[in-house]
Amino acid sequence: MTLTPAAGRDRLPSLTGLRFWAALLVVLYHLSRQVGPVPGLSEAVWYGRSGVTFFFVLSGAVLAWTYDGARVPARVFLWRRFARVWPLLAVSVGLSVAVWAVMGRTVPAGAVAATLLLVHAWFPQPVVFTGGNPAAWSLSDEAWFYLVFPALLAVLAGRRARVWAWTAAAVVGAALVLWPALSGLPPTTRNWALDYLPLTRSLQFVLGVVAGLALRRGWRPPLPLPVAISLVAGWHLALVPWSNAVPDALWYGPYNASQWLSAPLFAALICAAARADLDGRRTGLGGAWTIRLGHWSFAWYLLHEIVIRVAVFHWGKPAPGGGTAVFWAGVAAVSLALAAMAYRWVERPAERWLRGLAGRSSPAPASSETDALSGADGAGACAPVSAGPPGR
Repeated sequence: MTLTPAAGRDRLPSLTGLRFWAALLVVLYHLSRQVGPVPGLSEAVWYGRSGVTFFFVLSGAVLAWTYDGARVPARVFLWRRFARVWPLLAVSVGLSVAVWAVMGRTVPAGAVAATLLLVHAWFPQPVVFTGGNPAAWSLSDEAWFYLVFPALLAVLAGRRARVWAWTAAAVVGAALVLWPALSGLPPTTRNWALDYLPLTRSLQFVLGVVAGLALRRGWRPPLPLPVAISLVAGWHLALVPWSNAVPDALWYGPYNASQWLSAPLFAALICAAARADLDGRRTGLGGAWTIRLGHWSFAWYLLHEIVIRVAVFHWGKPAPGGGTAVFWAGVAAVSLALAAMAYRWVERPAERWLRGLAGRSSPAPASSETDALSGADGAGACAPVSAGPPGR
């Protein structure tokens, strides 16, 4: 049976809730790295950057589940994706560059331009792919995903289930081969190639696309949601010994492997949560406040590192002890409050305005599919998932 996505925002509320938890994982990871550790919690989130991997898989799954190329031309799809992510990107880059300036650091104009053009992750120089806003590198990857998505869907949609299964297996296998294959590169270049380069990160997006197509056709994942959640949580706790062995070596094998090997588990989690929503089962992830937090997660993702930077610059890092936990809580609360305001007064109004411009210049027929794409996303982009509801 083929699923027809229903109209309305947040039709898969559990995915919206998961977006918040994935963003929280990234925030706690950055707090641990840039402020100081909180015993126990820091170990648990030391590989929390894999939350970005979750958003890449989620982005592919949701877009595959919502997008109908027969009704929505590729140019409309791409414009709506631009309207969804670019305005808040531009605001966050402006804030980030201003903060760097106050701190006495100048960001090259070329790095800012590359960020605003969403091509910065294609450059191996750290000053370029993190210069404008360090958290925004994932949007460069998402832009590439959006660009190739219509063609990718044309190749995969309508295929038999075994084609999707073999595609998923090939993607997982390619990731396992890619990790050691790049071992000969200089550490910084290898880190960029595995963590930032859109081509390599595309494997995670493709895995999500296959999962979304399977869900659309009515596939029922064999794992119930509680088991899928337990597998993801257990995997990250199993990484704690790695964090003790290689806490800061971002280019070191286990760190990169932790993200690549998480992708299949994230795909299983996304499918299990979506299937529960489609079956009308309560999951505990789709409450009113969790959905609201999920909507704010894109802005939170883009703004939290800037708030961390300001706080550390102004007050310095807290002394080890209970003060670190208080510092964490204060930064998280302030950045989340700013994200709520940015969502209400920047993100959503700007998206509606830009979508309106496209509608006036080249009207597109209204449909549940085009409406669904107003927020369908995952990402490191963390944008809201309207079909389910980055972000992405």
